[in-house]
Amino acid sequence: MLTVAVTGPTGEIGKPFVAALERAPQVERVIGMARRPFDPAARGWRKVEYRRGNILDRASVEALVEDADVVAHLAFAIVAGGEESREVNLTGSRNVFELAAAAGAKRLVYTSSVAAYGFHAGAPALLTEEVPLRGTERHPYSAHKAEVEAVLAEALTGSDTDAYVFRPCIVAGPQAPLLLELVPLLAVGRRLPGPLRWALDRAPAVRPVLPDPGVPFQLVHHDDVAAALCAAVIGTGEPGPYNLAGPGKLTISDLAAELGWHSVPAPRLAVGATAELVARLPLLPDEAAWIEAARRPLLMDVGRARESLGWEPRHGARETLRQTVAAARAR
Repeated sequence: MLTVAVTGPTGEIGKPFVAALERAPQVERVIGMARRPFDPAARGWRKVEYRRGNILDRASVEALVEDADVVAHLAFAIVAGGEESREVNLTGSRNVFELAAAAGAKRLVYTSSVAAYGFHAGAPALLTEEVPLRGTERHPYSAHKAEVEAVLAEALTGSDTDAYVFRPCIVAGPQAPLLLELVPLLAVGRRLPGPLRWALDRAPAVRPVLPDPGVPFQLVHHDDVAAALCAAVIGTGEPGPYNLAGPGKLTISDLAAELGWHSVPAPRLAVGATAELVARLPLLPDEAAWIEAARRPLLMDVGRARESLGWEPRHGARETLRQTVAAARAR
């Protein structure tokens, strides 16, 4: 029976993952740590012990991992742009990796991202795990994810801890609204007075228009990511990196249609110019970096996860998008 320590159990991936650990018969105890208040009993979790702590505090991390058979590191600043987020992502991750290895954890499960590959011209049509990680400097989250994988390799050198690294595409679903929150027009809309938002929502003629450069993207449901992480926790398959993406591809037009908005074809050059312009808006300096992801396709092959982990995603991209939007409307 396994004891599993989890950083970031209250996040968009964390909550579905811990719920899956609750159901796993091989897991006896889960110890979660994050900065915010959280009550596991309110979610019906009985295996979970929750502690408030910061991954920048090595003493807190050391106490978290000391009895763990497996350590899962999910804590990460997603909207990353300043020195504070870099400190959390790089120094905090190093703390987790080094202390997990020092404590003798059998396995370390880390959630990286497709963004670690970087948004570069000339990328393969389908990314496999063998493609080098280059990150993208002007996209801090991408740059941090690539750097942290290098930190992981360095921290575990010479240890007996096996590392499973997951690189999901955009994670979405009812408990993962970040996809919508990173759409710049939605970010601006949340700052509008309530009556104006209400009026715009009921006036189809003036609903927003999203430019669509025709760049396809993938989605993966948070429950499917949780299933892959659980497989790694119990030691299924070989250690190493795994791409995660649900079946099917979408474009910005699909997103606009699901939102009830309009879309228009847009040359990729224009999208690049828009990214430069929006990056200078005072309302959303960090979120704007995500427009970079709309400029070039970044599609992944997930054959390794299927073959080695036996991973079969249960949700396609379109269904995942529909669930995400429906949950956001309900909230």
